[in-house]
Amino acid sequence: MTSPLEHLAAPEPDGSPSGIWPMNVDRVGGELTIGGVSASDLVAQFGSPLYVIDEGDMRARAHAWKSAIDESFADLAGGDVFYAGKAFLSVAAARWMAEEGLSIDTCSEGELRTAIAAGVPGSKIGLHGNNKSRAEIELALQAGVAHVVVDSLAELALVEQVAGQRGQTAPIVLRVTTGVHAGGHEYISTAHEDQKFGLSISTGAALRAVEETLAASHLELVGLHSHIGSQILAVEAFQAAANAILALRAEISALHGVTVPEIDFGGGYAIRYTVIDDVPPAPLTYTAALAGAVTAHVVESGLAAPRVSIEPGRSIVGPAGITLYTVGTIKNVELEEGSRRYVSVDGGMSDNIRPALYEADYTAALASREPFDEQVRSRVVGKHCESGDILVKDVALSASLGPGDLLAVPATGAYGRSMASNYNMLPRPGVVAVSDGSVKQLIRRETVEDLLTFDEDA
Repeated sequence: MTSPLEHLAAPEPDGSPSGIWPMNVDRVGGELTIGGVSASDLVAQFGSPLYVIDEGDMRARAHAWKSAIDESFADLAGGDVFYAGKAFLSVAAARWMAEEGLSIDTCSEGELRTAIAAGVPGSKIGLHGNNKSRAEIELALQAGVAHVVVDSLAELALVEQVAGQRGQTAPIVLRVTTGVHAGGHEYISTAHEDQKFGLSISTGAALRAVEETLAASHLELVGLHSHIGSQILAVEAFQAAANAILALRAEISALHGVTVPEIDFGGGYAIRYTVIDDVPPAPLTYTAALAGAVTAHVVESGLAAPRVSIEPGRSIVGPAGITLYTVGTIKNVELEEGSRRYVSVDGGMSDNIRPALYEADYTAALASREPFDEQVRSRVVGKHCESGDILVKDVALSASLGPGDLLAVPATGAYGRSMASNYNMLPRPGVVAVSDGSVKQLIRRETVEDLLTFDEDA
């Protein structure tokens, strides 16, 4: 059981992803404020539940990653940061990232169109995904994306076909599986062999894809890509994967006389969700380790240094976001080891599926008033028809907590809204951004009327 109270104001001027709460969170008169706006004012205006993003925090983290990649690879061939839009994407968020010097990594037509709508040039957009449709590939080529990350031999053939029909040459980055996998849960470890992503180095699929790309008339091999998982704390895991993909680059040169110009080391950089979690390395620690691997590769292979890219998403938007809920039913359950209080809120697994899907841990704090009275062992649960609808498994909350109080759950900027559903026909919450006392609505709150518009008999 954890209490987050002493960590409500933990500024991170360097943008490092080690905090739990956004850097512009404070308490004023006992009430939680985000970016100078009180929790109660936000809920009064935009409803509850509500996703809130600290714009300054998100921008600072983006800047920290860009600065880290620029510093670490200044003496090599430079580097780029692709913000992983799957974590959270809106037109405004894409625009912020572009303004901070980042590119945008997209995985679907919706994400790609969002980046385009934000005014991000195609040359600053990448297209990912293991099952791209013809329409998605056509849109990417029409937009002039920086690269299409190809995940299989079948997809390689499809991109060649589409590019040929358009009379274009598609810039191809091949996603390979290095055999190095890491992350907090089996479902988010993505470099082992028995899973849907990538072309295996060990089985020879990666080299075959290289050969087919080089032989194709409408494909250009511009890079290799590796992604080993999510929520990774160990820098050593990234180094091991980097060594594997760089060794493949050297092998390609030896076999085909081709120097692959770019290497994308993917994402997966961890954040801190609770006070008992390990503190992740700062961006510069990650990028310095990758730069060390590239430097060693250049010395050993004699090849020119590749331009490097990375894809942080969670580590930029995760700690920048919180979710506000309104407390409803409260009841005590007697257990052998003592009583546990169940605190029900007006959201749940429909707005944060991660605890049910990954057994992810979160914490919470009373947001609408002074929380510093006696603390009681509590479990924060949602209103859905599932016993697994748990948002926070164990947290110490005010003994006086009651219906109508507001709770804040931090570190929900990533994969909250983007994985949200309408389970039990609950409308998805809106998303607002706060900055210096002002509020901007990024995505409006859904209504039941919105949901009924999809029902042909309504």
